[in-house]
Amino acid sequence: MLKERNQEIYKVTLVGGVVNVVLLLFKFVAGIVGHSAAMVADAVHSLSDFVTDVIVLLFVHISGKPQDKSHDYGHGKYETLAMTLIGIALLVVAVGILYSGATKIYAWSNGVQLKAPGTLALWAALLSVLLKEGVYQYSMVKARKLNSQVVAANAWHHRSDALSSVGTALGIGGAIFLGQRWTVFDPIASVVVGAFIVKVAVDLLRNGIGDLMEHSLPDEIEEDMLKMVGELPGVVNPHDLRTRRIGNHYAIELHILMDGDISLREAHNKASEVEDLLRARYGEETHIAVHVEPKDDE
Repeated sequence: MLKERNQEIYKVTLVGGVVNVVLLLFKFVAGIVGHSAAMVADAVHSLSDFVTDVIVLLFVHISGKPQDKSHDYGHGKYETLAMTLIGIALLVVAVGILYSGATKIYAWSNGVQLKAPGTLALWAALLSVLLKEGVYQYSMVKARKLNSQVVAANAWHHRSDALSSVGTALGIGGAIFLGQRWTVFDPIASVVVGAFIVKVAVDLLRNGIGDLMEHSLPDEIEEDMLKMVGELPGVVNPHDLRTRRIGNHYAIELHILMDGDISLREAHNKASEVEDLLRARYGEETHIAVHVEPKDDE
């Protein structure tokens, strides 16, 4: 099961990687030949996409390893670490794009004449929008099916590239069709691209760092857990719930109250029933620890 999941992740990532290689080469040529700062910025974004594809392939292989003596909870956190590294890569790319675009805008405001981009850069931007949005949709379908944070993060990297290419196309188009006076639209578009990438990067970093720092699962998920367990016959007042993510799996610890006069075997069987219920909802790989307390000690 785990092996099949990892193979699917590899497949999705390789599809995105092939598209990224084709686009980054085309964009760099179009940006340089077409004198477009926005297209060069877009090419750098595609290069960061390719780098993150490599990160995904590496870390998914590690995260797929079973638990061992030094990793009692498995290696799932490596997948979260990969998502965090993708966020860092995006943020670095965004800062570079913002700086480059802002420098050109400042030069233009001081009378420097910027070169108008060529139509090749415009065609490259339009092609990027189509291909990257297609890869995003494909990746998100697979991310939901595989319940993979890192595939979802990489999908958003593809979407950010598609949306940045929309801004790039608008900027390049404006600089081409509105005349020499408006060539500043090209670096303005690159700044808009950079700002959007910053937003995506911050979201990925917030989620990734939150999971690495043992952030609890959302309130609605925890409430659902308590409600399910509390509805089991013989179980009273589930409490002291603690949750976290381990890669694409959940870890759940909670206390429950039961009749203090039942046998140890009955208490064990009921605790196992709680575990089975939670695993049926949240996956067979869910780590669950149930602590049983007698009701009379409540």
